[in-house]
Amino acid sequence: MAKQNKQRNAVPAAIQEEQIEIIGAREHNLKNLDLQLPKNKLVVITGISGSGKSSLAFDTIYAEGQRRYMESFSAYARQFIGDMERPDVDKITGLSPVISIEQKTTNKNPRSTVGTITEIYDFMRLLYARIADAYSYNTGKRMTRFSEEEIIAHIFKNYPKKKLVVLAPLVRGRKGHYRELFEQLRKQGYLKVRVDGEILDMKERMQVDRYKIHDIELVVDRVQVTDDARVRITQSVQKALTMGKGLLFVLDADTNKLSQYSKQLMCEDTGISYEEPSPNTFSFNSPYGACPRCKGLGTIYQINMDAIIPDRSISINDGALAPLGEAKDTFTFKQVAALARKHKFSLTAPVEKLNEKALNLLLFGDENGSLDMEIEFDDNTTGTTTYATEYEGVVNMVRRYFNDTSSEQVRSWAEGFMQLDTCPVCNGTRLRKESLYFKVDGKHIAEVGKMNLDKLAAWFKDIETRLTNQQNLIAKDILKEIRERTGFLLNVGLAYLTLNRPTRTLSGGESQRIRLATQIGSQLMGITYILDEPSIGLHQRDNMQLIDALRNLKEMGNTVIVVEHDKDIMLHADHLVDIGPGAGKHGGTVIGQGTPAEVQMLDTPTAGYLNGKRSGHVPDTRRKGNGTFLEVKGASGNNLKNVNLKLPLGTFICITGVSGSGKSTLINETLYPILSQHCYDSKTPPMPYKSVKGLEHIDKVIEIDQSPIGRTPRSNPATYCGFFTDIRTLFASVPEAKIRGYNAGRFSFNVKSGRCDVCEGGGMRVIEMNFLPDVYVHCEKCNGRRYNRETLEIRYKGKSISDVLDMTVDEAVEFFQPVPYIYRKVKTLQDVGLGYITLGQSAVTLSGGEAQRVKLATELSKKDTGKTIYILDEPTTGLHFQDIQLLLGVLNKLVERGNTVLVIEHNLDVIKMADYIVDLGPEGGDGGGTILCTGTPEAVARCPESHTAIFLKKELN
Repeated sequence: MAKQNKQRNAVPAAIQEEQIEIIGAREHNLKNLDLQLPKNKLVVITGISGSGKSSLAFDTIYAEGQRRYMESFSAYARQFIGDMERPDVDKITGLSPVISIEQKTTNKNPRSTVGTITEIYDFMRLLYARIADAYSYNTGKRMTRFSEEEIIAHIFKNYPKKKLVVLAPLVRGRKGHYRELFEQLRKQGYLKVRVDGEILDMKERMQVDRYKIHDIELVVDRVQVTDDARVRITQSVQKALTMGKGLLFVLDADTNKLSQYSKQLMCEDTGISYEEPSPNTFSFNSPYGACPRCKGLGTIYQINMDAIIPDRSISINDGALAPLGEAKDTFTFKQVAALARKHKFSLTAPVEKLNEKALNLLLFGDENGSLDMEIEFDDNTTGTTTYATEYEGVVNMVRRYFNDTSSEQVRSWAEGFMQLDTCPVCNGTRLRKESLYFKVDGKHIAEVGKMNLDKLAAWFKDIETRLTNQQNLIAKDILKEIRERTGFLLNVGLAYLTLNRPTRTLSGGESQRIRLATQIGSQLMGITYILDEPSIGLHQRDNMQLIDALRNLKEMGNTVIVVEHDKDIMLHADHLVDIGPGAGKHGGTVIGQGTPAEVQMLDTPTAGYLNGKRSGHVPDTRRKGNGTFLEVKGASGNNLKNVNLKLPLGTFICITGVSGSGKSTLINETLYPILSQHCYDSKTPPMPYKSVKGLEHIDKVIEIDQSPIGRTPRSNPATYCGFFTDIRTLFASVPEAKIRGYNAGRFSFNVKSGRCDVCEGGGMRVIEMNFLPDVYVHCEKCNGRRYNRETLEIRYKGKSISDVLDMTVDEAVEFFQPVPYIYRKVKTLQDVGLGYITLGQSAVTLSGGEAQRVKLATELSKKDTGKTIYILDEPTTGLHFQDIQLLLGVLNKLVERGNTVLVIEHNLDVIKMADYIVDLGPEGGDGGGTILCTGTPEAVARCPESHTAIFLKKELN
C-alpha cells in the first residue's frame, strides 16, 4: 500500500516536469525551429517585429491545439463546422488544450456590453428580479403585494356601509366584438357586465363594435359592506381574482370611484400595478425589458437638419436641400415646383429668405391638402392631364428610405442625413420605464451599470448591512458571483470601465484583459493559454496587477505563453524566448532563451534593452514649435471635466495618463473630429466642447490607426501605398509591351486580360474537401504567379511583374533606385522598418503594427505643406524597442518638416523623446478627465499628482 501511494504521489511531479516540445516548425518565416517550453510556467516570447513570434505562438502552437480539438469530432460533424489545416511543423508533444486570448475587439454588436460579456449583468438581473423593491413611477411610493385577506381588510376599512360593485377585468384595451365571451358568461349565470365604463345587462347575441378598443369587466357581485356580508364578499373577491387573473376592481356605487387591487405589485394611491419581475424584465435584449422607442439600444437615429440644409445661402434649385440635389427633371422636383406654385414661394431665392411656413412645407410636407400635378402625354397627342398627389416632405422621405429600404446602399445614403442621439424616452438606459422603478439599496439597475467597476465593488462590499434578512438569504450566492467577477476585472487594471460600456468602444488591450479576467474566473486547470501583448493600453502603474493575474492563471496549473515587448512582463517571466535576429526572412530562429537573468547576459537587442545598455538617448534640447497654437476649450465628453487643451504646433506631442483617464476621448473623439470637419467637411460630430482656436494653422489632419490596410488577400502594401500603379505604368512603357499594345491595366491581377484565367489573379486555388479542411494549392496553370504567360513575357531589367511582387522592400529599393518616382515611395517603407515584407504580401497577414507603419509610409511618401497634424494611437503596439527607435526617427522627420505629430502613448521610450507632454488623470473613469500637467518631459516628471511622472523620472535620470 505504501509503495502504491508513493507511485501515485510521483505522477503529479512527473507532469510538472513535462515540456511542450516543438520540432521542425516552418510556418511562415520560421526556419525549421526546434524549441522546448516548460509547462505550468509563465513563458514570454519576444523579438523584433516580423521575427516570427506570432508564427510560433499562434500559427504553430495554437493552430495545432485547435486542430487536435477539431479532430476529436466525428467526420460527420466536421463537414458542417470545417476542419483546420495542419500547421507546417514536424511534431509537437506535451501540448495541453489551448485557449487563445488575442487583441481583437470582443464584439461589434451594439447590444454587447462589458456587463453582458463578463456575465456580471446576468447576475445583476437575477439579483434585481429576486430582491428588488418596486416603486410607483407616478408617486415614487413603494409598491406592495396584496393577499386576499389584505384586499378584504382594505375594502372593509375604506368602504364601511357602502354599496360596492365587485368587477373582474376580462378585456383591457383590445379590439373585437367579444360575442362568444358574452354568451359564455351569460350561460354561467352572470347578468351584468361593465363595458367601457358603463354597466349593461347581458342579453342574447350581445356584442360590441369590433373596430374600437374596449375595456370589459364582469360584474361578479353587487353588495353592501357590512359584517354580515363578510363571507359573501370574501367569496366574491376570490372569484373576481380568479377570473381577473390576480386583478380585481371595486366600484363605489355612490361616487362611481373605481379602485384597483392586485395580487401582483400595486400602488395603493394610483392603482398602477407591475408584473412580477423576472430576469428578462431588466434585459435590454429582451422585449420584456427593452425600451420600446430604441428597442434596447439606448440611441436612435434622428434627422440632422445641418446635413439636410448644409448651406442656407443658396436656393432650392441650386441644391440647398441636400437629399434632392440641384433642380432636375424628376417627379420629386415636379412636386416641389407644384408646392411652390400652390403656396407662392420662390425656388430661386436663398433658403434663408424663405418664410418659416414655406420651409416647413418643403421639409415636412403638406398635411392639409393635395397637390395638382400636370403630366404631358408621351405619344403624338397634345395637351396635358392633371391629377392630385401628396408631397411627403424631404425629412419624411429620408426617414422612409432609412426605415423601409432593403438596400444597404440606400440606407447608407439616408444615414448620411441623420445622426445618432441618446434615446429621449429611456435617456440612454436602454430599459423600459417600469424596469427602472425596481430598486436595490435605492439604486435601479441602470444606475449601477453606470458605476465604475471600483465603485461598483465598493457598493457591493457591505451591501448586506443595507438589506433585510430575507433579501440577504436570497442574494447570498448571487452576490458571491458578482464580487468574484468584479474582483477579477479589477485585478487586470480595468477599474475605470463600467458595466454598460459597449464592447465595440473597447481597445484591443481592454477586450483582451476582459477575456483574461473571464478565464481566471472559469478556474480551469491544465490549459495552455496564449496571449498577444496583454499590456496594450496599460499604464506602467497597472502592470503589476496584470502580471499578478498572469501568475494567478499559472498557479492554477496552467501554462501561460505571452507574446510581449513590455519590459516588466519580460522580467517577471519564468522562461524568456527571444526570436530573431532580424525580421522576415532574416528572422525565424531562437537567438536566446532561459530565465530573464540568463537572457540579459547575451549579446542580443532584447538583452541590451533589458539591461539598459541600448536605451534610447534623451535629446539635449526640446523643440519649442513654430509659435502657433491649437486650443480647444471646455471639452466635456465622457469623463472629461471641462478640459482646456493647448498644443504648440510644429512639435512632437505625447498625450499620457493612466488607462481610462480620457486620452482617447480628448484626442480621437473630440480633437480629431473637429480637425476633420475643418479640413474635409466631415459629418462625424465631435464630443461636446465650447470653443476652438488656431484651426487656420492646420490644412490637413491624418489619423494613422492599426486597422487592416485591406480585408481581402488581393490587397497588399504595393496597392495600398499606390506605387503599384507606377510599376504597372513602367512595365507598360517597355518596348515589347508597346509593340504588343499592352497598357498599364494589362499588368493588374484584377483585370481579365492580363491575369491567369484559372485562379483569376489570386495565385492560389481552393480545393474543397468534404470531410477534410479546404486545401489551398498553387494554381497549376500560373504556379502562383497570378498572371498569364503573355503578361509574364514582358520584363523590366530581367524581372517580370510577378517577380517584382515577390521582392522584399529591401530588394525593391535597390532595384528601383534609377526610377525616382517609384524609389521614393518604396524607400519610405524601408524607412519605417518594413524592409522584410514583400511588395505583394497579402494585407490579411500583416500585424496591426505593420499595417500602421504601412499607412505611415504612405503618408510619408506624400508631399506635405508643413501644416499637417498626424494623430497616432499607441503606435508602439507590436513593436520591439529596436523598431521603436526606427519609428521615432520617422516621426521626428515629419516634425522637422514643420508638421505636428500627436501620439497617445504609454511607452516611456516614446514619452521621454517628446517635445511636449499633456498628462491626464489622476485616475481612470470618474477619477480622471482633468489635465494634471503639461510641458517638457522634465517638467512633467516633477508633477507630484502624476502617476506617469513617477516612471518618467526614472527614465530621465
